[in-house]
Amino acid sequence: MHNLFGKPEPENEKEKDASEHTPSIPDELPILPLRGTVVYPLTVIPLNVGQARSIKLVDEAATSSTRLIGLMTIKDDKIEEAGPDDVHWTGTAAIIHRLLRAPDNTVRLIVQGIDRIRINAFTTTEPYLKANVRLAPEVVEKSVEIEALMRNTIELFRRLVSLAPNLPEELLMAALNVDDPRQLVYILATSLRMELKDAQELLELDNIADKLAKLNALLTKELEVLELGKKIQSQAQGELEKTQRDYILREQMRQIKKELGEEDEQSVELKEYEKKIADAQMTPEAEKEAKRELGRMKSMPPAAAEYHVIKTYLDWLCELPWSKTSEDNLEIARARQILDEDHYDLKEVKARILEYLSVRKLRLERGGDEEARTYKGSILCFAGPPGVGKTSLGQSIARALGRKFIRMSLGGMHDEAEIRGHRRTYIGALPGRIIQSIKRVESRNPVMMLDEVDKIGQDFRGDPSSALLEVLDPAQNKTFRDHYLDVDFDLSQVIFICTANHLDTIQPALRDRMEILTLSGYTEDEKLHIAKGYLAPRQVKENGLKPEEISFDDDAIRQIARDYTREAGVRNLERNIGSVCRKVATHIAEGKPTPVAITKEKAAELLGKPKFYGEVAERTTIPGVATGLVWTPVGGDIVFIEATRMPGGKGFMVTGQLGDVMRESAQAAMSYVRAKAQDLGVETKVFEQSDIHLHVPEGATPKDGPSAGVTMATALASLVTNRLVKSDVAMTGEITLRGRVLPVGGIKEKVLAAHRAGLKTVILPKRNEKDLDELPDQVRQELTFIFAEQVSDVFDAALSAKRVEPVEGNGHNPNGATEKSVEAEPKTKTPRAAKKSKAV
Repeated sequence: MHNLFGKPEPENEKEKDASEHTPSIPDELPILPLRGTVVYPLTVIPLNVGQARSIKLVDEAATSSTRLIGLMTIKDDKIEEAGPDDVHWTGTAAIIHRLLRAPDNTVRLIVQGIDRIRINAFTTTEPYLKANVRLAPEVVEKSVEIEALMRNTIELFRRLVSLAPNLPEELLMAALNVDDPRQLVYILATSLRMELKDAQELLELDNIADKLAKLNALLTKELEVLELGKKIQSQAQGELEKTQRDYILREQMRQIKKELGEEDEQSVELKEYEKKIADAQMTPEAEKEAKRELGRMKSMPPAAAEYHVIKTYLDWLCELPWSKTSEDNLEIARARQILDEDHYDLKEVKARILEYLSVRKLRLERGGDEEARTYKGSILCFAGPPGVGKTSLGQSIARALGRKFIRMSLGGMHDEAEIRGHRRTYIGALPGRIIQSIKRVESRNPVMMLDEVDKIGQDFRGDPSSALLEVLDPAQNKTFRDHYLDVDFDLSQVIFICTANHLDTIQPALRDRMEILTLSGYTEDEKLHIAKGYLAPRQVKENGLKPEEISFDDDAIRQIARDYTREAGVRNLERNIGSVCRKVATHIAEGKPTPVAITKEKAAELLGKPKFYGEVAERTTIPGVATGLVWTPVGGDIVFIEATRMPGGKGFMVTGQLGDVMRESAQAAMSYVRAKAQDLGVETKVFEQSDIHLHVPEGATPKDGPSAGVTMATALASLVTNRLVKSDVAMTGEITLRGRVLPVGGIKEKVLAAHRAGLKTVILPKRNEKDLDELPDQVRQELTFIFAEQVSDVFDAALSAKRVEPVEGNGHNPNGATEKSVEAEPKTKTPRAAKKSKAV
């Protein structure tokens, strides 16, 4: 009699049990590729079969006498139909116990792993895989090591079962009752979550001790993950329980206090806010909004998120200075004294501040306190180069008025919400910087300095300049509405003072709301007074020196201003004075004698070689070089315009990174000089046989504007007539093709630059004569001014009478030029409009 596997029936029960557990494995088996699953011997597992060839394999195997198949895992899950090279060659021989067809045309199997097998070779691939296989039994040796590994494995699995809810207690009991280490490995491996690679490696290991060690490592790893997850869950649960516990305790405390007739913390807090709202003296609108939010707050538990949002909002409302003001000191004499103490000169600015105080004082005396409060005045904007005292002037104004001062830098600001604030719908919302500054200064009428208003940016977040339109408009800022507060706040009593280096980048509508007060650069004498009265004493004190230990000569300060700085302001001058003071401090700290007198020689010794040189005389020693005056955002400056010619044919080149307007001025100058060649005593063949190159040095700096027209014409005229431009003359003005000299701007800055450079004569357009009233008296006395209506007037004033003879016929002597011994015969007529005057 044969059993299911075609073997004779055993004669006794013992042989029957052995036969049931070790069925014979044929040499050839159908191979069923498994995707994402490893089946181990001695285990029972369900499988789903969906591919047509796999279903055919299962159907034929289930109807065979042995019902045996080989289960091999596919190496890559992405492969649809696995071939011989796509499966691992170590797998499990299994018997099909049950087969069930599902409605979705798949087949569900329950298989039992029998033994481990290895493929020798594939015999066929159609209609499904078949292979020649051999048994691959594991090496099992009973030893103390195996026993220890088994016990450790069971202990780890016990801990795992206690942490993993998907592992039943029955599985642990089954593992405890297993004596065979091989069976223990496969039972636990089937129930353990692991990577497919680790599962296959575990199956392929031959030694049972290695299998147990591998399983131990996998159990330990899974245990660490579960313990960490449980720790995280416990912490989260603990936080939740703590919150619930706190809530219950608070409720109990509230009930206890209620029974005792006492108030709880929330009630006390709400009453405090009611008192704060009453004491803040808010506007009716703000008080109504505060009470409405307080009513919402009363109906919320303290643990609610909105409760703290409302609390923060009420804090802002209650802490703003709705009615707190600083009393103005309207003593005009005192204000004048303070302004003179802090800043030298700046007469126009000081006069404007005193005008404001005077008007306010008269309104107070004649119209009462309310009349004085309603006077808004205008928004001042101090415009000028760096270092002339714009920011510090705001502090002096606040001191003169007796008001609090706060500065807000606008440089680099891009977000409109920085001015107006964020709406309360956003998490972490805050009021804008205007309201924050008002709260910080604790006064509703401070002097607020808006620094660097010309450096505001804009991007997708909005335009802060547009937001400032409301802030800086005296007709609108009485009802300034911050997005966060959402109630009106009166900014009309705030004195806003803006500062800027140049006005071109300020939005026109914003510039229109401000009264521009221009602070030009300082003369050398003014710098001397500022250094002696303000900068030197401050640096002596800051560097730990005593006034009797160091003294500055006037000549030394002049030399520092002239040779070591070239600026409109005094910032670098103070920096160099500070450098001298530090070196003297080192001298004293080493025990050397005092006092130290800073003379011209001593200043040069301490500061090193001069950084700037007077190069006007040197640059104009050859024909074709003229000195012009230019305006820059940091003050006026001088510029040299050079012209040269070489053999060629009527070519004209302009270089120096010039803008379109300046290039057109150069072309107009060239056309004028060619047109007036006969009057200048120049033969026309000079232009026909020459290429002329006009260059403005410092080519890395962009330049533009029409005011260099007269300088370019003078340089070209000097080149073609071989007459030098006078070394102490500078000029500015726009020209036309007809030879008229048109007025230009920036006269004050340009003239101050000429004075700083040591020039003696300045040629200006006739129509700019009125601009000399802005110049300091000292500058007007030390400079000679020539006012020209025609370009010919400029030539007569700027070009020397003698011609020089170049070494080459068409070029210039690079080492200088040699004067002729005869006077040049000027063919230009004596200008009627030329006016040479010296200010007195």
